[in-house]
Amino acid sequence: MNNSIESIIQSKGIVIVDGALATELEARGADLNHGLWSARLLTENPQLIQQVHYDYLLSGADIITTASYQASFPGFTRHGYTHTEALKLMQLSVQLALDAKALFLQHHTPNTKPLVAASVGPYGASLADGSEYRGNYGISIPALKEFHYERMKVLAESGADLLAFETIPCMDEAIALIELLKEFPGIQAWLSFSCKDEAHASSGEPFAACMNLANSSEQVIAAGVNCTAPAYIDSLIKIAVTATDKPIIVYPNKGEVWDAMQKRWISAPTHTHHFLSDAKHWHKSGAKLIGGCCRTTPEDISQLRQIAF
Repeated sequence: MNNSIESIIQSKGIVIVDGALATELEARGADLNHGLWSARLLTENPQLIQQVHYDYLLSGADIITTASYQASFPGFTRHGYTHTEALKLMQLSVQLALDAKALFLQHHTPNTKPLVAASVGPYGASLADGSEYRGNYGISIPALKEFHYERMKVLAESGADLLAFETIPCMDEAIALIELLKEFPGIQAWLSFSCKDEAHASSGEPFAACMNLANSSEQVIAAGVNCTAPAYIDSLIKIAVTATDKPIIVYPNKGEVWDAMQKRWISAPTHTHHFLSDAKHWHKSGAKLIGGCCRTTPEDISQLRQIAF
């Protein structure tokens, strides 16, 4: 697989990643107060997922990310699905994005074809308790590899253009994912951490050390941060560009904080930052892939696409 991300960077100077999926689905009436989060709609309303993917492409996104973030075999099992049903739903998460891409290309001829990134969320996402924002799992790297392997195999063979290791809160999980990636030669991925402040991953580990991990794999083709307050992004980019030679990816949330107990977003002091007004500065600091995470919308991505970077 050639480096399509690099070709988009060469053509446009920047890669625009899509925005939030789950919170956009909720804005359109979906009830995601459930342990499977957006993956719940893979059975209940898959066409709504496809429509959101399509709308992000219409907004100018170069990459759309699948509804597999919270999809895992243990998670589906806990909610009564068989192993075969879980496998098919993971495959469906990618197919919906591929179908949205195909429909978009039937009616539009962009300079570069959009890509589909199969989301590989962290172990903590499967617990549905906010652990992906703490990273205090207390389980070993071999156990993390066991958790991720089968799902990664399904997604690696799904026809997606690349994998998105996203909202990773700790170095052990990144190590597990990078080691597993070796078992799927030819598959590329980006590696994106969630961070608690301007210099540390959610686990408290130095972000510079997290970025160094990306250098150990030729299959990791971008590295950075997501689902993190916009106020911290510029500092994290400056750390990343000194720690890795990979293209830097950032897709922060809107600056709010997820309350896992109340299952709602609450305002935070960093919410004064606005990711659109800061995006040009992030690009100057070294980010080559920019998008949005929780609470961002197709309108945000449309405005981001129109910025003269």
